[in-house]
Amino acid sequence: MIEAIADTPLGLDVDKIRKDFPILHQEVNGHPLVYLDNAASTHKPQAVIDALALYYSKNNSNVHRGAHALSDRATQDFENARGTVQAFLNAESSEEIIWTRGTTESINLVAQTYGQENVKAGDNVIISAMEHHSNIVPWQVLCEQVGAELRVIPVNDAGELQFEDFLALLDEKTKFVSVVHVSNALGSINPVDAIITEAHKVGAKVLIDGAQAVAHWEVDVVALDCDFYVFSGHKLFGPTGIGVLYGKKELLDSMPPYQYGGEMIEQVSFSGTTFNKLPYKYEAGTPNIAGAVGLAAAIDYLVALDRAALAEHEEALLERAKLRATEIPEIQLVGTAKDKTSVFSFLIKGAHPHDVGTLLDQQGVAVRTGHHCAMPIMEQYCIPGTVRASFTFYNTLEEVDALFDAINKVKLFLL
Repeated sequence: MIEAIADTPLGLDVDKIRKDFPILHQEVNGHPLVYLDNAASTHKPQAVIDALALYYSKNNSNVHRGAHALSDRATQDFENARGTVQAFLNAESSEEIIWTRGTTESINLVAQTYGQENVKAGDNVIISAMEHHSNIVPWQVLCEQVGAELRVIPVNDAGELQFEDFLALLDEKTKFVSVVHVSNALGSINPVDAIITEAHKVGAKVLIDGAQAVAHWEVDVVALDCDFYVFSGHKLFGPTGIGVLYGKKELLDSMPPYQYGGEMIEQVSFSGTTFNKLPYKYEAGTPNIAGAVGLAAAIDYLVALDRAALAEHEEALLERAKLRATEIPEIQLVGTAKDKTSVFSFLIKGAHPHDVGTLLDQQGVAVRTGHHCAMPIMEQYCIPGTVRASFTFYNTLEEVDALFDAINKVKLFLL
């Protein structure tokens, strides 16, 4: 029997919230959609859809330097969106907010600008074993380019970063540390405050990959004292193709441009070119204006909710999943860290995760299967991948139960 799970937090009306997300109200393969793939991409509230429609139907124009009303309105919305992100992260200046295509581009930008300028032969860069490929490959390539060493913080069987091993890896040759705030594959929350403090003691700079964190709780980059923080809009209830790089102003000022062309220039002549001030130095070409506007609308929507209540509800969803899993002996959990977000990764013993995902989809349950762009940690666990159900605040306890009802039917087919 299932033990009692706490009801939805008092004052949090999940049914009302779900009405804000039109995509949730449909059937898939003849079943009501149960969307549990939020770590890959979250859905968009009507407020975001409306903001995109308003931009394209009323204000569509290129930003900056336009001598007409549409350009003025688009520019104002675009720069107001930057201010919204600044407030969201509690950054000290809007100049510290750089628009990118997403977390991946943000990390590559830092690796190929700050990294190329400051990491030399004989130095080392530290990442962890649980990183997403986008926080492995850019540093791997940088180290190969400059002759530096890539060091990897071990992760234990529960999916927890081994902090003492991190301290052992740090030395005077450590120039950069780049770690995920929350593992997309395991849900583990890393002790980024302590990582930043210790890295700064040896003079290393720190980038935090916040793609899986910003949707779950408030992030204060000043309090963290991180040097760089990155995230993607589509995991924060915003549009795809828009992301954010936060960097301390003095570091961004010191770094070379990443791409070259329009907008990032101050003066161009055949005798030489000078570059624009922050933040435009890193925003070559026409930006994703609609994406920025949509991301701002997503942030406005999120911060208007009781985020503590949202987090409590997500924790209840994860606890229900863990409890239901104890009823099925064939379920093997992957990622059991004490401190984690609402990511539930598992295997059904004797079944391939892709087969499980396909049969769940036939019952209207959307999950992610595979290595989740985290192949090294899957290799450590000697598994091909996992089935990953990831919850957010518009999910319900009934949907968690629907997942496990569907798993029981999957067992009949595969075992």
